[in-house]
Amino acid sequence: MESSGEMVALPVLIESNYRACTIPYRFPSDNPKKPTPTELSWINLFSNSIPSFRKRAESDDTVPDAPARAEKFAQRYAEILEDLKKDPESHGGPPDCILLCQLREQVLREVGFRDIFKNVKDEENAKAISLFQDVVRLSDAIEDEAKRVENLLRGIFAGNIFDLGSAQLAELFAKDGMSFQASCQNLLSRPWVIDDLDDFISKWGHKSWKKAVIFVDNSGADIILGILPFARELLRHGVQVVLAANDLPSINDVTYPELVKIIAKLKDENGKLVGVDASNLLIANSGNDLPVIDLTRVSQELAYLASDADLVIMEGMGRGIETNLYAQFKCDSLKIAMVKHSEVAQFLGGRLYDCVIKYNEFLD
Repeated sequence: MESSGEMVALPVLIESNYRACTIPYRFPSDNPKKPTPTELSWINLFSNSIPSFRKRAESDDTVPDAPARAEKFAQRYAEILEDLKKDPESHGGPPDCILLCQLREQVLREVGFRDIFKNVKDEENAKAISLFQDVVRLSDAIEDEAKRVENLLRGIFAGNIFDLGSAQLAELFAKDGMSFQASCQNLLSRPWVIDDLDDFISKWGHKSWKKAVIFVDNSGADIILGILPFARELLRHGVQVVLAANDLPSINDVTYPELVKIIAKLKDENGKLVGVDASNLLIANSGNDLPVIDLTRVSQELAYLASDADLVIMEGMGRGIETNLYAQFKCDSLKIAMVKHSEVAQFLGGRLYDCVIKYNEFLD
């Protein structure tokens, strides 16, 4: 479904007290003209990501004079961040993670870039597509259902490592790429910082959801080897699955048009995903253009498809932790993500690369 027109709130969101920012950057008692320590640490985090973004932009062969434009982006975005340090109310502030992401995307577009991660997304999608059947078959071979679901959820964490918005991971990735199976084996030991894994698995056994909406995150291993095998398992159980993907490119997040192509490549001539009927799998354009999301602003198409959802899954650090960890819904919800910024780890009281799986059952 295409996205167009005015943005609306997700119908299953409980809007009272909703704020699309988990970590409070400031409190009402803080001086509006002075940046808070939290604001400064987040401004610095975004500032530290400029070199890796500039490098990607320089090598964008779809844009003429890419190196000069990349330099312009780096300077302009750095200036904006410096302005926010001097006056938090400049540039539409005070800043939160949505504004800091918006400003970065805005500057990239202003200087002429549309999708600086396109090449790496295409490469990673091709690699992950070639591994999809193996990952699914390994999972199908696990007969114990609880163990199989746990394996699939661990796969989501492993896939979620492919995130080029994290400066450390972008560096690691540039060095040696990422092995999906190794990532599965190397997850931090449980208990994780927020660990409702056992609770969710026990509900899986005796709950029959009818429709799940999954807000997806990165391209490559994340969507193809993490989310899709899990979505396929839901389909097997008769659940209708709606995958909500970004309208426009942002970092290495998968977009709606890219996801449509990926699914088409993974389905066989009978419309099946490795033997599972995928006619109940829908792809929706969320209307979003950031690696984070404000659920009071989604496309009308997604709102329509999500109106009768009884399970909402927010995947990835931007959507699942930084903006919607405490979001409440009029249905069951699962927030699942890996912690990839030390600032987030600190806020949660966990470790870097810790896992978050937060399950809330809706009891009306």
